[in-house]
Amino acid sequence: MAQAKPHVLLVDSYCSFAYNLAALIKKAIPGSVLHVIKNDTHAIQDLLPVLSQFSAIVIGPGPGSPDIPSDIGVVCDLWKVAEKDMVPMFGVCLGQQSLGVEHGATIHRLDTVKHGQVSVVKHTGTEIFEGLSDIKVVRYHSLYIRTKAGSEIEELAWSEDEENGKIVMGVRHLSKPFWAVQYHPESVLTDEGGLKVFQNFWKLAQEWSQRHRPSFTPKFELELPGSHIWPRVSGRYSSHAFNKSLGKVTYTAVDVPNLAILDVAELLGAHDDSKRFVFLDSAAHPGQFSILGCLDDSSPQFTHFVHENSIEVTTGATKQRHELTDKDFWTWLDEYREARKVTGGDSTIPFWGGFAGYLTYEAGFGTLGVSVPRQSGHSETNHPDVNFVWVDRSIVVDVLNSKVWVQSLLENDGEWVQEMVQKVAALPNAPTHASSTVSIKSDVPATVKFPDEAQYINDVNRCKEYLFSGNSYELCLTGLTHITVPKESKLSTWDRYKLLRDVNAAPHAGYLRLQPTTFLSSSPERFLSYSRSPGAVCELRPIKGTVRKLPHITREIATQMLAGSRKEIAENLMIVDLIRHDLHNAVGANVDVSKFCGVEEYKTVWQLVSVIEGSLPEGTPVEVDDSLGWEVLRRSLPPGSMTGAPKKRSVELLQQLEGFERGPYSGVFGYWCAGGGGDWSVTIRSVFLHDSKKNGDEEWVVGAGGAITALSDPEAELEETNVKLNGVLNGFGASA
Repeated sequence: MAQAKPHVLLVDSYCSFAYNLAALIKKAIPGSVLHVIKNDTHAIQDLLPVLSQFSAIVIGPGPGSPDIPSDIGVVCDLWKVAEKDMVPMFGVCLGQQSLGVEHGATIHRLDTVKHGQVSVVKHTGTEIFEGLSDIKVVRYHSLYIRTKAGSEIEELAWSEDEENGKIVMGVRHLSKPFWAVQYHPESVLTDEGGLKVFQNFWKLAQEWSQRHRPSFTPKFELELPGSHIWPRVSGRYSSHAFNKSLGKVTYTAVDVPNLAILDVAELLGAHDDSKRFVFLDSAAHPGQFSILGCLDDSSPQFTHFVHENSIEVTTGATKQRHELTDKDFWTWLDEYREARKVTGGDSTIPFWGGFAGYLTYEAGFGTLGVSVPRQSGHSETNHPDVNFVWVDRSIVVDVLNSKVWVQSLLENDGEWVQEMVQKVAALPNAPTHASSTVSIKSDVPATVKFPDEAQYINDVNRCKEYLFSGNSYELCLTGLTHITVPKESKLSTWDRYKLLRDVNAAPHAGYLRLQPTTFLSSSPERFLSYSRSPGAVCELRPIKGTVRKLPHITREIATQMLAGSRKEIAENLMIVDLIRHDLHNAVGANVDVSKFCGVEEYKTVWQLVSVIEGSLPEGTPVEVDDSLGWEVLRRSLPPGSMTGAPKKRSVELLQQLEGFERGPYSGVFGYWCAGGGGDWSVTIRSVFLHDSKKNGDEEWVVGAGGAITALSDPEAELEETNVKLNGVLNGFGASA
């Protein structure tokens, strides 16, 4: 006879590490069924009818303070339930603070904030710390509790900070089955203080249940309305029929020695500003494949504004508006690609055709539950939040090996493929000007309006106050710089891109001309790439930590400055933990950090880079696996490296601080292949032009900023922002 599995409740206080905690719980309590709720979705009256049916409850971390009702929600009531409803509970970070405050402890601010910091924790060796020696743990907190003599809370663990003195790191309730830790057991850099402590908690929970509720047995089914079971797969995939008769890719691959990729772009019309164009450009190491869309009037373009409930599809002179009455734009685009899915392309290249374009920073707000304060009907001067074109014909160039693939998703299109192969193969022997130097017209130089420096420094200090008060661990503060190019000095946008490419070549660059947006990027940062199914693997590569390349800055010195910096490691660690959470939310348990804080070299900077990978379990239905990357993208935006953590609270705080929409900046651009793979870059070191700003003087916009932590120096943050700006401004003959 099958045995019922233990049911565990995880209460999430809007933390961006909650699903890391979920993975740890499932590992510590094998076979358990994990129910997840937010701390404000259920009143205690909603939970009491089912509470005693759980085997354990875990109170997760989150932003804010335990003495602010909107921050803590139902958690404060869970610590005070009657004995008949009592369940063993374990609190993490905010969870420990709440347990303490509800039972006589007081809450205080640390003198020196600990966000993304590793500390040694000493303990009594009893209860949840049984069998452990001193442990190394990761801390994300600015608040802590002080227990009182004679209170019901007993200290089990502590750190001895040079700056803060003795800080409580673990506690238990003297008479109730409640335990908690201040540190984060789920962090990638926490050692045995993670899994072993949870295993000890589960042992103690079972022993308590045997003594105090001997007749308790887990139910086979436990229904808690408004919760979800982790891991979960989006229900979207079962809502549409899957394409069983796949189309075929027609392609020819040829070797073209000494091929100039810019010549290929101009062959396809890059120089004609009136036409749409897509160029995803691996312009520097470690990039390898560059992608060019061969667009014509029949190539459909998809635009969507997040404050509107429709998608507009433009084909030639025809525009069709599709209402999103019963689905979001993610589902609509997923179904569109599914109906046009193909097979038969060369598996060694990443793109066969499909969607290419960009998503704005604000395009990710819906998944977070954050609103975009726009009025309907005022979007004509905004960049669309979703701006894609469907690419049926394309050219992929292996820039390292001078190999070219000409390919088409259209039926009976072999003649076009062969004609284009001949044109590309003839390029090295044809007269060319694409690679020649473009000069800046300097009769009337561009003018640059920078963000106000005093205001930026003031905003850095405001960010730090939010960090000290417990509202965030890291805030990625940004500003927008406006570049005005007088009509006498205007270049074609293609020539402008070539200038930018020349002064700041990057591995994840791009030139997108998708009306009403012209988009030039020299991004060094890949956000998300995913392989084709079966067995799709998602990889994210956050960059946090930047040093300008100068003659005396060798790799050894850069490594010392970045990997040897407590501040830089803390920034990167927070984003790694956030991304692990986003991946765990989409794929379940199979998440791995394959590189942590490696130093990588780019044309103008050294960067601190980590690599996180995730995949679905073996045996996952192919229709789910095929759309995995799209689902990970949906659940991961905006990029954590551009928000901070916890993500939702950080985004809300940044909205207030910055006072503007970021638009394409801080979003992503790239492609989703009709064969299933995809690659998206973070939109940084990028500049944008709206069609409405093309007549007369041009007005380009470029964003830049940095991650503000408790260790940030405002002047140094301003300098780092200028370093990032210069890579783009040099393409306009300007500098910060």
